[in-house]
Amino acid sequence: MIMPVLFLSHGAPSLPLDEGDTGAAWRQIAARLPRPLSILAISAHWETRIPTVGSAVHPETIHDFSGFPEALYELRYPAPGAPQLATEVVQRLRQAGIEAELDETRGLDHGAWIPLSLMYPHGVIPVTQLSIQPEQTPDWHLALGRALRPLREAGVLILGSGAITHNLRAIFGHAPGESAPAWVIEFCDWIADRIKAGDLASLLAYRTLAPYAVQNHPSDEHLLPLFVALGAAHDIADSQHMNRVMTYGMLAMDAFEFAA
Repeated sequence: MIMPVLFLSHGAPSLPLDEGDTGAAWRQIAARLPRPLSILAISAHWETRIPTVGSAVHPETIHDFSGFPEALYELRYPAPGAPQLATEVVQRLRQAGIEAELDETRGLDHGAWIPLSLMYPHGVIPVTQLSIQPEQTPDWHLALGRALRPLREAGVLILGSGAITHNLRAIFGHAPGESAPAWVIEFCDWIADRIKAGDLASLLAYRTLAPYAVQNHPSDEHLLPLFVALGAAHDIADSQHMNRVMTYGMLAMDAFEFAA
């Protein structure tokens, strides 16, 4: 069984309290995928100097946000950890010449547990999480994904969780009822078109080539999980673009599935 690769825009932490079209889309994705034996999540919300993998047997649910309704802080995602998978991830990265280490205490941050709680609400599939390196490039994260590609043949679902657009300062200044501005739409369209064309070289140079790249991503971290997903895919053009939804007026919730 070769699992597909996913990239999801995880949106605001409040999503479980107001699922809308995105929650329904994620459940539909999970329902038609082969059931994974385990899950490797790469979230924009775990940043380290070198790739680090959580090896906790019972990872805690991390509420790494503030200012939301109390009900959100009461939610827990009880999925077991995947320490054996974590060890294999570290081994594969080291074999590829990439320094990596384990973290026995790290839980699941909201970039991981929120989408998984909607996709696999019973929380029985073992999960581990891999960090990103915000000081490194998209090429670096592509290499991470390529090193992890063989895991798909062992029934591992590789899930990148970030955001196609992530300019929080602009979002807070945008009226929720207003349409998304052109600079958001053009950037989203460019990413989708380049993936559909299989144009990996342009995607890697997105900060130079994409329209309004820096305006949509003042920093790289929320797009870096996409590059891990692209690296884990054999053919990025063999993909499905899903959930073209905007929340908060300009926070794109696009998702991509890479089958090959």
